[in-house]
Amino acid sequence: MNIPKTVNMYCAWCKKHNAHGIFVSKKRQKRTLSKGQRRFKRKMEGYGSFPKPMPTGKKPTQRQDLRFKCEECKKSNTRSKMPRVKKFELTE
Repeated sequence: MNIPKTVNMYCAWCKKHNAHGIFVSKKRQKRTLSKGQRRFKRKMEGYGSFPKPMPTGKKPTQRQDLRFKCEECKKSNTRSKMPRVKKFELTE
């Protein structure tokens, strides 16, 4: 999937349409000390009463997390998630 590096779209901070640069943000790591992760870890211990976690292998297609950065005010925002694509490219 080819997407242009700059797109003209509405900026909520500038209150007008202007150019936005697109970049892919890095994937975040799990918070191992969060309440949900601690609860999950506690349930996984013991006699196997909780289902096994999903295998850690990657899916064949990935979802890209795109960020749109305003050229004027330099604030970035996101749009709804992209569909899964095998090949992703930012073009001129």
